[in-house]
Amino acid sequence: MTPFRLAQAQINCTVGDLIGNTEKICQWIQRARALNADLVSFPELTITGYPPEDLVLKPQFVADNIDALQVVAAEAKGIVVVVGFVDYANGLYNAAAVLAHGKVQGVYHKHHLPNYGVFDEKRYFLTGREQHVLVVNGVSVGLNICEDMWAPRGPIRIQASGGATVIVNISASPYQIGKIDERERMLRTRAKRNLAIVAFNNLVGGQDELVFDGRSMIVDHEGHLLARGKAFEEDLVVADINIQDVLESRKHKQSRSDRPSTRMQSVTRIVCSDKPYAGTRVKVSPSVGETLTTCEEVYRALCLGIRDYVSKNGFSSVAIGLSGGIDSALTAALAVDALSPRQVLGVFMPSRHTSQASRVDVESLVRNLGIHLRTISIEEAYTAFLNMLSDAFQETKTDATEENIQARIRGAVLMALSNKFGWLVLSTGNKSEMSVGYATLYGDMAGGLSVLKDVPKTMVYRLARFRNAMTSSAVIPEHTLQRAPTAELRADQTDQDILPPYDILDPILEAYVEGNQAVAKIAALGFDASTVEQVGRMVDGCEYKRRQAPVGIKITSRALGKDRRMPVTNRYTGTS
Repeated sequence: MTPFRLAQAQINCTVGDLIGNTEKICQWIQRARALNADLVSFPELTITGYPPEDLVLKPQFVADNIDALQVVAAEAKGIVVVVGFVDYANGLYNAAAVLAHGKVQGVYHKHHLPNYGVFDEKRYFLTGREQHVLVVNGVSVGLNICEDMWAPRGPIRIQASGGATVIVNISASPYQIGKIDERERMLRTRAKRNLAIVAFNNLVGGQDELVFDGRSMIVDHEGHLLARGKAFEEDLVVADINIQDVLESRKHKQSRSDRPSTRMQSVTRIVCSDKPYAGTRVKVSPSVGETLTTCEEVYRALCLGIRDYVSKNGFSSVAIGLSGGIDSALTAALAVDALSPRQVLGVFMPSRHTSQASRVDVESLVRNLGIHLRTISIEEAYTAFLNMLSDAFQETKTDATEENIQARIRGAVLMALSNKFGWLVLSTGNKSEMSVGYATLYGDMAGGLSVLKDVPKTMVYRLARFRNAMTSSAVIPEHTLQRAPTAELRADQTDQDILPPYDILDPILEAYVEGNQAVAKIAALGFDASTVEQVGRMVDGCEYKRRQAPVGIKITSRALGKDRRMPVTNRYTGTS
């Protein structure tokens, strides 16, 4: 029996760019056709980009996306194409179109609509009801979308029972730490339980706070990995599949848990071509993308998030306030690796409290990264503010107010440069600081993209050391890594004047913010109860700040944004 050649186009789309996305889809169809693939699939909602959010509430947008589908269909000749789009059929559906012979042959509607974390598909889409099995060059192929694959007895079970030996799942599954391994385990389980080849086609690229890592996979009926796409890069994943092995396995394995049910299922068959491929093909060698460490994954996710946010929003360069601290140093290194040194401007804004060590560290970092530095002292502006407010502040003690004025002047300087030169300001605060409100609203929180918003402080250090290990000589000065964290807004200030040490703070925050655990349960893990209560109060009291923060790149299971939607006005506290 002729092997079935399956191709998966793991591409980077832009939300709303119907013309650009359509052109890219057609180009990758041509690449797959040149390899004589039987079928090529594209990720979830490829035509619109994912997630299109309230764009789908615009009737013209939906109509235009359906028109774009017809353009792609015209390219689908000599190959079967599966592509994601928004369908309208007395309501909106997250859909996959089956294209062949220059026409739309059928449409599958997503069954399981995620409505948690960053997902709110039930806000827009209706639930699909029908099951589809395609016949492509004589091979029965099941088709479903993203979350459908995660349901053990969902569409994959029904489609395999209906005769599908190959299951194609088009997906837009965003990256978070641990997700790549979790997905692979799930896909191996689904393949073995249903005795089917499982082909998972994932999106790649950055979209606002989300990063999609690609890593499309093809797993055989015994759970063995046949092919895996690159991480955080576009890729065409191609593999030749021996369907006879699947049929023989189904014939011989009798355990109900090892094979799909033989009960009759309601499945719509879409016959694209019922005769096997008859031509000659050059053998392809499937690639299995490299395995990455956690630091490699996170670093590459952040770089891709920066690169796509900058380019897709029409910016050419970025500006970063450099303080001599670890957060701004790592942000600058990420920006250089995501873009190029000539696209990154460092801005050093010293005041009366800025140490000589900070100046030296900034100059060393800039030299190591090869970026331009602009030094703008804020001392004159700070003095002017203090004089201007002296009458209003009479008979009051100096406190955080005077400290925050400095941060707000720096924010104003960065935004002025952004307005004048069109640079995107990258803010540098990390998740630990943002969680407890150790950041100045309209000051160091100012910017267009918060690169480290979902990166805890302890991971900031790990990523910095990882980056230094990437080259023969360190780019982030060792003194920056060794010095006590400080905002330098008053003399002899350190973060630990207010906060617990980060190696204590971060696990408490992980339990409280990501785990939703009560204070008493966190304290029972071995933390000081009063420290946990303090952290809880700080987190709960600063929701209004986070609500006004710029979008930040998601890397954990619960980022400070769409993932965590707490009310600003709220009298329930985590310390209750």
